[in-house]
Amino acid sequence: MLALVAVTTFGWLTGRRPLPEYSGSVQVEGLGSDVRVSRDAQGVPQIYADTAEDLFRAQGYVHAQDRFFEMDYRRHVTAGRLAELVGNNEDAIKADMVTRTFGWRHVAEEEFNILDDTTRQYLQAYADGVNAYLADRSPGETAVEYTVLDVSVEVNDPEPWGPIDSLAWLKAMAWDLRGNYDDELDRALAYSTLGDASRVAELFPAYSGTGNAPILDAAEAGAQSTAAAGTETASATQEVYQSPHLADALESAQKALDAVPVQIARGEGTGSNSWVVSGQYTKSGKPLLANDPHLALAAPGIWAQVGLHCNQVGPECPYDVAGFSFSGFPGVIIGHNADVSWGLTNMGADVTDFFIERVRNDTYMRGTNKWVPMESETEVIRVDGGSPIDLEVRRTVHGPIISSVMDETQMDAVRDAPTEIGPEQRPQYEISLQWTALQPGHTADAVFEMNRAKTPADMKAAAAKFEVPAQNIVFATTDGHIGYQAPGKIPVRANVPGAVESDGTWPRPGWDARYDWTGYVDPAQMPGVVDPKEGFIVAANQAVLPGNDGPFLSRDWDYGYRSERIRTLISDRIAEGRKLTAADMSEFQMDQWSRFADVLVPVLVEVDLPAGYDSDGQALLADWDRSMDADSAAAAYFAAAWRNLLRITFHDELPEAMWPDGGSRWLAVIQGMLGEPDNPFWDDQSTVSVVESRDEVLTQALISARQDLTVEIGKDTSDWEWGTLHQLRLEHLVLGGPGIPAPIAAYMNPAPVKVGGGSSIVNATSFDAASGSFDVTSGPSMRMVVDLADLDASTWVVVTGASAHPGSPHYDDQLGAWAAGETFPWPFTTDAVEGAAEDEQILTP
Repeated sequence: MLALVAVTTFGWLTGRRPLPEYSGSVQVEGLGSDVRVSRDAQGVPQIYADTAEDLFRAQGYVHAQDRFFEMDYRRHVTAGRLAELVGNNEDAIKADMVTRTFGWRHVAEEEFNILDDTTRQYLQAYADGVNAYLADRSPGETAVEYTVLDVSVEVNDPEPWGPIDSLAWLKAMAWDLRGNYDDELDRALAYSTLGDASRVAELFPAYSGTGNAPILDAAEAGAQSTAAAGTETASATQEVYQSPHLADALESAQKALDAVPVQIARGEGTGSNSWVVSGQYTKSGKPLLANDPHLALAAPGIWAQVGLHCNQVGPECPYDVAGFSFSGFPGVIIGHNADVSWGLTNMGADVTDFFIERVRNDTYMRGTNKWVPMESETEVIRVDGGSPIDLEVRRTVHGPIISSVMDETQMDAVRDAPTEIGPEQRPQYEISLQWTALQPGHTADAVFEMNRAKTPADMKAAAAKFEVPAQNIVFATTDGHIGYQAPGKIPVRANVPGAVESDGTWPRPGWDARYDWTGYVDPAQMPGVVDPKEGFIVAANQAVLPGNDGPFLSRDWDYGYRSERIRTLISDRIAEGRKLTAADMSEFQMDQWSRFADVLVPVLVEVDLPAGYDSDGQALLADWDRSMDADSAAAAYFAAAWRNLLRITFHDELPEAMWPDGGSRWLAVIQGMLGEPDNPFWDDQSTVSVVESRDEVLTQALISARQDLTVEIGKDTSDWEWGTLHQLRLEHLVLGGPGIPAPIAAYMNPAPVKVGGGSSIVNATSFDAASGSFDVTSGPSMRMVVDLADLDASTWVVVTGASAHPGSPHYDDQLGAWAAGETFPWPFTTDAVEGAAEDEQILTP
């Protein structure tokens, strides 16, 4: 009992120690005049300043108040210095090796030099604000995480924050939101086991086969038909794809990429919903805009809500904006100002390509038997509590070599440090990565341009600079316009005839210069529209344009089941003659109807199962409304059957790295196979003397689902609930996962919550079917609805809270509302902010 009291007291004291004051007056070095910070009942800061520099300086100070450890963790990840923060941990060292190989921080250093002068000034002002908060504070006074880490590693005072720390974070964001790199590697990995390109193509159906609408109509967007690079499927019969050495290199590359810590999202579920409806269909007569980015969910949540207001808005101080920011970066990423609101969803453009390099020692082939020296440098990885590790980073004309980062020679060097990494014998093939974000760009400029935009033309101009990550931008204005713009730095690839795809869907021969990128799409050619005839726009990661219209962006899209459902919800209300409201938008965001169920249930209920126990679950499907509600027994059974269907059908033939996650592509695959009872994928290759058909697989999936739920929940189907299986278990970024002592993890991690929804559902609380678990892997990281008729009537919510301090009441005070589909008022005007104020702090020079 005394031990429990001691632990509780220690936790309370250490947790309370870093909590900032939110009221009174505090001096902040570098300010030109007083800055007012008002906070509402959820602790969301609204900042008022006389100059733009003071505004962003104060934002840096406030971010550091609320979230400095999160910021420090991110900069260690993006710099490849995670082992310096968390110690001699093999996963951290692996992450550092890969991130150093990418060179994110080096690119950020180059990028700073090409940005607009005002952007550089804002980044420096933000850094000054962060450092003003850190001054004279020990690590334990800044964040409880440092106190915990100090038990096992040497915790020093954090280094001063700098503009490069902010810019490097953009690279991590771009990495997690890159395009089709998973599909590109998966095609080659699948070929290594299937040996048949036509069967590989079955696993990547054409988007057009879904019947789901793209974002834009080609004619309205002014798009011209183009011939996309490459052909529909690769024959892939060349010796390069048949080599076991290549398969080894591909697997090594996959391991290296998997070692990078997830910052925003990864895999199925990485996407978003966004839509905008014009005033002709709304009750107010002005547009409504909704957005809910689907990202990895952790504690703290990715977004920091904030308002940034110049006391006198004008040319010298042009900002009056509120929305969702990233701690570590100034400005607002998604939100609205007094004139324009915008939302972002991942466009999924193909901006990464893998090149197969023929390697001989430290040279690589270009052309016919021409060997070119690689660029090479040594990075030193420092480890708190361990010896430094020398890492050899090699690059070709395409980019860094990634396939040898995680090979056994390298990992032996990690385990037996200090040993210089540099194996004498290399595989015949290596994999290099070319990626648009490994070139310096102007995304930071674009953020500030969007924050001060007033018109559709301003949004288009800002989008031209939003180079990485490539995002769909939907927007609406207070004077009644709605629009869409595709930004991004999109590579142009030549159409190379032959056996190997040239469009970026497969890894390509690096020795053949015909496969090199030839430039980038002119921003003026990127798809966009203002005030389309349809009167609304839905951008939810589906294809941007039909077929081959417009510039070639990708073949690998989300398959559009979420976007089509949103379109149906909006269209049905319009057809009923009902004018839409902000409340309708929030209702749509929580829609849990499943297209997966709509396709499969009619088939599943026809499967002949033995009466009684085996068919108890199947009986639940008969009158089910197809909604994945948290309290639904049918939803639980269906999810188990879907998981098992994918396992039985594909695990026997595909490498583990590409076992189905259960996302939209796999519904398109299964939908195509349902009409083919004898498709070879139905057959279980492990049963040599038996050839299974579709009906046998469906039967196994249903019976095993019944057995699974009996074990996981109970025998009585009335006890089954989807939310019992499908829970959000938020983990702290560093101190919440496996290996962390239970009392610490319990303190750092919010309590699990039951949720509805699922993969490719509008309420997109995705799970990974390949893992066997139904726990939420990604979901709506925030939800916002903006009412352009009355900005103060807009609403917002994040998955956790405004604070990253576990001891703060605002650490997870929005989680319950988020899980229930509720939102909070979003004050914007001065009167509304003052009316909602709970605390006020004055930052003085």
